[in-house]
Amino acid sequence: MSLRALWVISHEKGENASVRFSRRFATVEHRAKTLACSTYTAVPEEGVVLQLLLTELGLSDPDKPYVALRDDCLDRQRSPALELRIDSPERGVLWPVLAITQGPLIFACLPLVDAPAEPRPPLASLLSVSQGLTFLAGLQSFLLSPGGKPDSEGLASRLAMLPAVLLQVCPLGTPLDMPQLGPPAAPTAPAILGNQKHPAWKTGFHRGRAVVNVTLVETVRSMQYGNQSRQDLWDVYGTVTCKCEVEGVLPNVTVTLTLPPNGSPLQDILVHPCVTSVDSSILTSNSVDSYDGSAFSGPYKIPFSPPLESFRLCSYTSQVPVPPILGSYHLKEEENQLLVSVTLKLHESVKNNFEYCEAHLPFFNRVQMGTVELKVSSGQIDVSKEKNLLVWGLGQKFPKSREVTMEGRISFSGSTPGPSDPLCTELTAYIKLYFKVPDMTLSGCCLDQHSVQVYSAAKPRIITSRELVSKDYFIWNSTGSAPVDSGQINL
Repeated sequence: MSLRALWVISHEKGENASVRFSRRFATVEHRAKTLACSTYTAVPEEGVVLQLLLTELGLSDPDKPYVALRDDCLDRQRSPALELRIDSPERGVLWPVLAITQGPLIFACLPLVDAPAEPRPPLASLLSVSQGLTFLAGLQSFLLSPGGKPDSEGLASRLAMLPAVLLQVCPLGTPLDMPQLGPPAAPTAPAILGNQKHPAWKTGFHRGRAVVNVTLVETVRSMQYGNQSRQDLWDVYGTVTCKCEVEGVLPNVTVTLTLPPNGSPLQDILVHPCVTSVDSSILTSNSVDSYDGSAFSGPYKIPFSPPLESFRLCSYTSQVPVPPILGSYHLKEEENQLLVSVTLKLHESVKNNFEYCEAHLPFFNRVQMGTVELKVSSGQIDVSKEKNLLVWGLGQKFPKSREVTMEGRISFSGSTPGPSDPLCTELTAYIKLYFKVPDMTLSGCCLDQHSVQVYSAAKPRIITSRELVSKDYFIWNSTGSAPVDSGQINL
């Protein structure tokens, strides 16, 4: 496997984006041109790649629900193997561009595909895709601090070292210690995963006390209309990720997920190929069939032999009775003014302890905001008149009543048009909530140090965490029209 190009990009929620590092490999590019012939597309300048990547990953225009280049029905996203369509005099398509995101960083590369461009080969048949993703995972481990979080000073020093490191581990665009294509080797006894040869581009074996890190993240989505003629919708899905850092042989591990006595069974469970065995009853429950009370409700034991990198151990869905935050949103128009009334109520089952909680109120297809007169019962409001956007920062706690309100009026008297959106015309408007609640799940799914068993002579340090985060959490204005789905939100 060889790389045509490599990029490391930083951004702040899609803004202030910049290419922190880029490298093109001329010899690999020459091979790509020879292979592709008339269908060859050159790698554009890094500024063009930056904008195309941000758009394809949904990081540009975050308050714009529809971007043709990103959301057109004819363009089916196949993340993490992206297709970048270059709109230039040369025109063309870059594929497959591989991308991994970690907080404010994006790691991306364009591997060489040793196959005809047309017809396009299936991703599963391309070894370069899996190898490219593994290379990016190694690059991610090298550049980030041991905790996996970007450290500005440490990142800058490692980026400065990267050109010299690439000369050693990826000479002329070809990473060292990559498995080669060829006939299968003669059958041998299965090797222990921990004895695998570590690739040269990895940071090396873990030194020091062994660590097993298991993280459970539940994501909640919601569409609330505040109208009896429209049914509110919400769903919850969870992912369990794991990383084992052990000196020497990687041990076998078992993770056990448990539910409270009255919890709804986990459904649509998918497990990583490294899982050695699992009870078939765990995998049979799904959200399509109606729940009759007979589904397996745990505990969910998942034994596995971990790979070298961080990986997603399993994913699931869960049916919860209510969304974590119920909201109502009312707008009334008077001449060039909007009367605004918002109420948000935190459900009693949700822990009142947020890492962050914000409500974004965008206003489209109007001139820029003029006077803003709003009163909130809690938190503070940040007004962006250029974007016609209100950001209501609710802080880390709701008040004791678990209810917050916003009342007031907004005038639109600017001379410059504000942002436009073909969907949000007249009184069609929404609030989008962004929040994270640490040490909590909506399903009640429990994960702690006692949930992880490590079969190893060494006594590793076990780190577990769980959190609830929002995604696509919308509250629509009840006095205007809104998009309505006839059924449950599709995963």
